[in-house]
Amino acid sequence: MSAISKCIRPAIALWPSTAYNGIRRYSTPAKTPLPLEGVRVLDMTRVLAGPYCTQILGDMGAEVIKIEHPVRGDDTRAWGPPYATYKEQSNADGPGEAAYFLGANRNKKSLGLSFQHKQGVDILHKLAAKCDILVENYLPGTLKKYSMDYETLRKINPSLIYASITGYGQTGPYSSRAGYDVMVEAEFGLMHITGQRDGPPVKVGVAVTDLTAGLYTSNSIMAALLGRAKTGKGQHIDVALSDCQTATLANIASSCLISGKKDTGRWGTAHPSIVPYRSFKTKDGDILFGGGNDRLFGVLADGLGKPEWKGDAKFKTNADRVANRDELEAMIESVSQQKTTEEWLQTFEGKGLPYAAVNDVQATLNHEHTKARNMVVEMDHEACGPIKMVNTPVKFSETQPSIRSVPPTLGQHTDEVLAEHLGLSKSDISTLKEQGVVR
Repeated sequence: MSAISKCIRPAIALWPSTAYNGIRRYSTPAKTPLPLEGVRVLDMTRVLAGPYCTQILGDMGAEVIKIEHPVRGDDTRAWGPPYATYKEQSNADGPGEAAYFLGANRNKKSLGLSFQHKQGVDILHKLAAKCDILVENYLPGTLKKYSMDYETLRKINPSLIYASITGYGQTGPYSSRAGYDVMVEAEFGLMHITGQRDGPPVKVGVAVTDLTAGLYTSNSIMAALLGRAKTGKGQHIDVALSDCQTATLANIASSCLISGKKDTGRWGTAHPSIVPYRSFKTKDGDILFGGGNDRLFGVLADGLGKPEWKGDAKFKTNADRVANRDELEAMIESVSQQKTTEEWLQTFEGKGLPYAAVNDVQATLNHEHTKARNMVVEMDHEACGPIKMVNTPVKFSETQPSIRSVPPTLGQHTDEVLAEHLGLSKSDISTLKEQGVVR
């Protein structure tokens, strides 16, 4: 089925089922396809923002064909340790598959291809004609010299949804700059509001701007698919890390716009207008308490064995507590350090107070709630054996996204893609490999 004909295919029929609390629920036929099943994606991205976007599309059922340099592959294949080591019988060279790459490339097929060769560009053009979506994260103008820009491809496939992810977008004074997460965090406000109150600005512990851009892009692509179902036309989606970062300043940006004043700076784990609302040291770690109103402060005071704080004029209302922040927080921490984190968790269990242990990543992955929500799964990797992976986070009632295939080895699906989608023979593919066009 061509990309154009697919864009106008009818939606899957829904059958009325039972009503629940006055809301009619719908059921679908047995073995309902995943939401994006039948959608094909040409993935020309690397590192994190782009691969994270296309991984989401793959989780939702899309067929994702990842184009990689035939020798190096995605940059993150070399970003280790740690690596999932190869099994002895795999005959694979090197230390293994990099954990970084494994974290953003499940549910994809790898096609090792060089578009420095004219034959490589020809292959990409033929694939683009059969795809619904193309995602790329090259500097603006880079792909034009290879005839892989949107204006060229829309003539080949008018229904193609073409998404470009860059640091600073396709226009503007910074558009020609290479943009990386930490630079965007710095220049567009996030780093300035992250860190301890009297400490230096720091980056977020994960590349959150990359991830946000990937999420915005995947969401926009799905909206574009809905739009295409009405018009039959594709479009170009321009996503900039800088724009996504500015947008996710959210309420802090709104406060600055409305007040006309600077932001209030870094607050660590604390809140600028609620006290107490931060992490406190315990005997063996840290715990976060959220006394968001006067009643909850009373719960906290009772749990800490300090009921007299409730009647203290300095702490009676939130405004009082904000005015006496330093004194109150010091008093809380002098008590919190007397017990372990687990003892405090037990103390406040069921009391209605917002509280949480401050866990490291291993503790998070082994957390009872993480396990109950099936957020870590074990998969069998052909070259590495059993590997544990973070699962897709969204739960659907009817068509649950899942990890259907582990991240591919470099060029693992070259033969399959070229034969299945372009009809190339084994001999044709062997010739392309000998010429260095594909791997």
